Amino acid sequence: MSTTRTTYDDPSLHNALAALDRAPVWLNSDPLTADELHGRVVAVDFWTYSCVNWLRTLPYVRAWHERYRERGLVVVGAHAPEFGFEHDLDNVRRAASKLDVGYPVVIDNDFRIWRSLDNHYWPALYLLDGEGRVRYHHFGEGAYDEIEQAIQRLLDVEEELARVDAGGLTEAADWTTLQSPETYVGRTRGERRSRDRHPDDLALNQWTLAGDWSVGSEAAVLQATPGSIAYRFQARDLNLVLAPADSSAPVRFSVSLNGMAPSDAHRLDVDTSGEGTVAEPRMYQLVRQHDATAPRTFEMTFHDPGVRAYVFTFD
Repeated sequence: MSTTRTTYDDPSLHNALAALDRAPVWLNSDPLTADELHGRVVAVDFWTYSCVNWLRTLPYVRAWHERYRERGLVVVGAHAPEFGFEHDLDNVRRAASKLDVGYPVVIDNDFRIWRSLDNHYWPALYLLDGEGRVRYHHFGEGAYDEIEQAIQRLLDVEEELARVDAGGLTEAADWTTLQSPETYVGRTRGERRSRDRHPDDLALNQWTLAGDWSVGSEAAVLQATPGSIAYRFQARDLNLVLAPADSSAPVRFSVSLNGMAPSDAHRLDVDTSGEGTVAEPRMYQLVRQHDATAPRTFEMTFHDPGVRAYVFTFD
């Protein structure tokens, strides 16, 4: 979902705020126009709520909003959906509330604001000066001190940087042990799927489906139970973007690691026995390993039909 790149002072991108004038839907704010924002420093933060890379940046964006909003900074979260369910306003509104996204959010379902900045990434943050010119941008995670220093320069502020608690849901990845890449399940971007191996026989970063699944462009959909999805991974955390059936009926599941209940390796959306429920479309945090990481086989068995599996991410 992301890569990382930083750029200063890009004179080729001007008046990016003009795209906001045609945005019909806002959360947490009345519509903001280019005229209203003239003279203010604006941080446009592109996000989509199921993206783990964006989730890990959220505490910093929230901190900058809270610290500098009275000194001329306006943070605008431009929600540009990656998956179909992220086009649904109710889903975005619910996610923004649960994640405590309190700054203005503009719904960019048609990617008009995205295209106005020639953006290609989640997350991406653009700093615009009082004339609407892009003076700095950063793609991906990290560079938090550098971003805040750029904010301070544009605001003509010089002080200690904000202290940010980025734990729990938004804790940074353990890049030193991460050996498994983001892996899409849908047909369009899916790769490394093994169609004929038992979960115990998967090689590192291979995955497989068992049962009656229909694999569409974005997701694999379980047509009937029983059904499972397995992945051989090496990382501290394993997450999976999931959605319940179109009827929105909750889908019960069980998780195992190397054939056993996860115990203290369970994450926020699973109990120690491995049980959990898919009740809404979002990213589910399933595994958090506390010991030294090594290749392990993750298997998730669903006890109700209709679940949709989109993408594995790892921290």
